[in-house]
Amino acid sequence: MAAPMSKFSIFFGLLALGHAAYSAAQHRTYLRLTEQEFTKLPADILLQCLASLLLACYGVVHISGNFREIRANAELENKTWEHLGNRPSFYTFNHRGRVLFGNNEDDDDDL
Repeated sequence: MAAPMSKFSIFFGLLALGHAAYSAAQHRTYLRLTEQEFTKLPADILLQCLASLLLACYGVVHISGNFREIRANAELENKTWEHLGNRPSFYTFNHRGRVLFGNNEDDDDDL
């Protein structure tokens, strides 16, 4: 039952945050038209921004589910030190060394 409420709070929080951003842009446009100096945003826009941010954060925290403990030791306890240093993703078999330092006997046959 918490998931639909969390989704609604995320939706309305992001919608209100977008409205606060639009209101801030409109306020800046109004100040430019009336040739007034921008000092700060009005309190109602700041309050709406803060409330919508808190509402969206509430929804994100409650939709993510139960938090679990992070234990890095559980995966690493069965591995030896030699296995930890092994990184197969860094293996390179096709490189320039063969072309630069290889035997050039094949090139002499073409002549």
